[in-house]
This record gives sequence, structure tokens and C-alpha cells, in this order.
Amino acid sequence: MELTFLGTGVGIPQADRVQSGVLVDTGDSLLLFDCGCGVLGRIYESGYEHKDLNAIIITHLHLDHVGDILALLKANWLIGRTDMQIYGPQGTKDWYAKTMEVYDYLKGRFNVEITELSPEDKFSPEDSDCTIRCAKTAHTDSSLAYRVEQKRKSLVYTGDTEPCEEVMGLSEGADVLIHECSFPLGFPMTNHTTPDMFTLMLEEHPLDVKEIYLTHLYPQMQGHEREAVYHIKKYFEGKVTIAKDLMNLKI
Repeated sequence: MELTFLGTGVGIPQADRVQSGVLVDTGDSLLLFDCGCGVLGRIYESGYEHKDLNAIIITHLHLDHVGDILALLKANWLIGRTDMQIYGPQGTKDWYAKTMEVYDYLKGRFNVEITELSPEDKFSPEDSDCTIRCAKTAHTDSSLAYRVEQKRKSLVYTGDTEPCEEVMGLSEGADVLIHECSFPLGFPMTNHTTPDMFTLMLEEHPLDVKEIYLTHLYPQMQGHEREAVYHIKKYFEGKVTIAKDLMNLKI
């Protein structure tokens, strides 16, 4: 598997960080996890092509995670592709239907197949040899994290969440954990993660993961990235890295 961070930022503009998006190349399929504003352009910059995506997989329906989906579908349509698989939490079908109501000229242009998921579900996107498992996260009522497994390699992408037992369980034994870390140490916060919130969870649930990548960084994290890494490494023996847009790694 090959992983490319497309967007490691949030809803507030920052230099060099667009909104959430992670591209996973399994060798026989190309999967996009979340598609916030700016991600369509990042796909182009990454050297991949939007028309080659097999599926879009959504963690939750907040704008900074879905804002470029319609733009991506339209870009495909403009060059002759109309089909797409979309996987997402409960409510994804209703979100898509309401979004399409705004754009009369796009109605009937796309052939989109939507599969709604729940915690503990397991699925394989069409034409892919990977398996994906779901777990509930602590962000919205229906938000999900995903574990991608292929040929004894695995990665977990949390989307937005507080540290929680469900994500820790999903991550056990993974090669890579992509965990949000929105705010710096000591920042009062719910529904998102700070380094000290994360290490409190690690004290209760020591984690057998090779590498952790921190993403979904708010502007308040600027200048505190090294501090966050050092703090987490006091409680975790593996590699800890601040993710950047267009960072690429093989698993």
C-alpha cells in the first residue's frame, strides 16, 4: 500500500494545508478517504488523476471533509466518467440528495452508488483486494474511523475524534495510525484531540502500532508541532510524525 496525505488542515485556511483528504493506493485500487475543500487540486499535484479513483470513503459529513466531493464528481463528468462508489456513515444518502438539489444542471449526470456504514461493519470496495473495517469515533453521532488491511499490511485513519477506546481497539497491531491532533497541549477541547488527551488514553490503552501520523491541525498548533511529538513519544515507543500535505509513504 502507498499512502499520500492530500489535506492535513481544517476549515480555517493555512499556508500549505488544505482540508482533510488521504489517498490510499493498494496497487489495484485507488481509494480517497475524505474530500475536503482543496483536495481535488491536491490529487492533481500528487501525480494521481481524479478519474482513476475507485471509491470515496467518508468519515463524517462536516464540510471540511466533504466539500470537494461534488467538484470531483463534476471534474470526472467533464472528461467522460460518471460513475463513483461512495461509502460513508449513516446520513450520507440524505446529504448527497440534498446537495444535488442545489445544482439543477448536474441532476442525472452522475451514477453514484452510496453505501451507508455503521460501527463494526466490514467491506471491500468493488475491484479492490483490501478489506476495510469501521469503528465509532467520538465526534458526531455517526462518525467513523477506518482500518484498511491488505496482504498483512494495515493502516487506520480516524477522521475527527477525541481519543476513544473504539479507535484504540481498531488500531491495535496496525502498521500506521493516522490520528487527528487538532490543538496543542493544554487546549480545552471536546470532540477533537490534543496531545495530552491522546496520552491519557495511551496510559489506559497502550498501543501496539509501528507509526503514528498526526493530522487535522488547526492554526493554534502552529509552533507547537515539535512539542506535541515530544510529548506523545514519552508514552509511545514508535515513530511519531506531523503529517504534511503531499507527504507520501509506503506501508
